[in-house]
Amino acid sequence: MNLDEIRRVKKDWPDRALVISLMVPCDEESWKDILMRIEDTGADGVELNFGCPHGMAERGMGSAVGQVPEYIEMVTAWVKMYSKMPCIVKLTPNVTSILPPAMAAKRGGADAVSLINTIKSVTNVDLDHFSPFPMIDGKGSHGGYCGPAVKPIALNMVGEIARHPETRGLPISGIGGVTTWRDAAEFLAMGAGNVQVCTAAMTYGFKIVQEMISGLSQYLDEKNMALDQLVGRAVPNFVEWQDLNLNYVTKAHIDQDACISCGRCYAACEDTSHQAIAMSPDRVFTVKDDECVACNLCVNVCPVDNCITMVEMPKGATDPRTGRVVSDYANWTTHPNNPMARAAE
Repeated sequence: MNLDEIRRVKKDWPDRALVISLMVPCDEESWKDILMRIEDTGADGVELNFGCPHGMAERGMGSAVGQVPEYIEMVTAWVKMYSKMPCIVKLTPNVTSILPPAMAAKRGGADAVSLINTIKSVTNVDLDHFSPFPMIDGKGSHGGYCGPAVKPIALNMVGEIARHPETRGLPISGIGGVTTWRDAAEFLAMGAGNVQVCTAAMTYGFKIVQEMISGLSQYLDEKNMALDQLVGRAVPNFVEWQDLNLNYVTKAHIDQDACISCGRCYAACEDTSHQAIAMSPDRVFTVKDDECVACNLCVNVCPVDNCITMVEMPKGATDPRTGRVVSDYANWTTHPNNPMARAAE
């Protein structure tokens, strides 16, 4: 245990919040004992690590608990029973849906949840020794995937908790690939009240956090926005697919002055999408509006920022691909211009 170190840190930095990450066996006495010892250090709160996918899970801790909502609720209730410290429940992404674990944490009395922990993974295989890498005595195992690559997964799970009626209002600490101020702002907009940083600090050092604070402050000043106005700002716009406006029509547009004629948009669209980009003999690339379905693939593969953009078609214009008029149909699923609605008739 790090109890002596925790006690010294709190003594040296009394004005800083010190939240202790905990993993102990899943029995009531073990939790009661550790909580008493943690409170004795003067720590300000605990974070229940129900997310670690390697090492501890094999001992009935970490994600082994986080994958079972009943265990989450039970242990969280123990913590709230035996301690007055704020309790954050750290959730694992190694589940089919993040909502049942979050609901269980709330039922157990959690003051907040934090997510995501790392994703169970094998990053690569040594093709000389035929073992997952890194190896220990010729063998390897799974690890916890983290960093910028997991940010999209984390944002989705944070947003799901923030918008769901049964978990809405539960404070969230966002984790997963936070590297720049913009990453932090995105987590806040999706409903997190604060963010945690690990991989970026390992890679660039602790000063990366100061850069995030400075960048976020400048962004808020430019937007004339208070921090609490940013938190959750994007949640009302995070909807299910069936709630999207299917009458909103855009087409790709290539800025010829910015285009470097690399041809990546053409290759991607021609080989794997809708053959909606034409290439002239002198390598000028243009969009075929009658074939473009606004999939955004060309935007994603283009190496030049804002060279390819999606331009909204004005209402009243005719979509060249479908022949229908772009409008504000009240219910596209039953509108006579919808070919699926006509087929149903």
